[in-house]
Amino acid sequence: MVGMEPEQGRVIDFATAANAARATAANAARTPGRGADSTEPRLLRQIYGEILRDERRDQDRSLEDVARTVGMSKQYLSEVERGRKEASSEMLRSVCDALELPMDQLLARGIRRMTAHRTLRTTGHAGVELCAA
Repeated sequence: MVGMEPEQGRVIDFATAANAARATAANAARTPGRGADSTEPRLLRQIYGEILRDERRDQDRSLEDVARTVGMSKQYLSEVERGRKEASSEMLRSVCDALELPMDQLLARGIRRMTAHRTLRTTGHAGVELCAA
C-alpha cells in the first residue's frame, strides 16, 4: 500500500515502513538498555543520535565526511550518534545542516520514536498496524 506522508509530501510504501519499524524494534531489543524489556526511558540524546546516524547512512555518507563538513572529529560524531555524548543545540544544527535535515524533522522524528518506544515498552509490540484497502 502506498500513501503520502503529509509533513514531507513524499510517497511512502506502508509495507516498507512497517518492515522498518519492526527492524528498529528488533535492533532496540538487541541493544542493552534500549530493548522492549528495558524499564528505563531512552534519553533524548540516544534518540537524536539514532536519527542522525540513520540519516547519514541513508545518504551513504561516512562519519569522516559528515564530521569534516561540520568541523568536529569523527570520534565525537560517533559518540553523539551512539547517544554517549550530549551535543549542544548548535552542534545538532550543524550536523543537521551537513545532512540537509531540517531541525524540525529531527524533532518530529524524535517525538515519533519516543512515542513508538513508549508503546513498545507498555504493550510489547511496535504499534504498527496494516490495513487492507
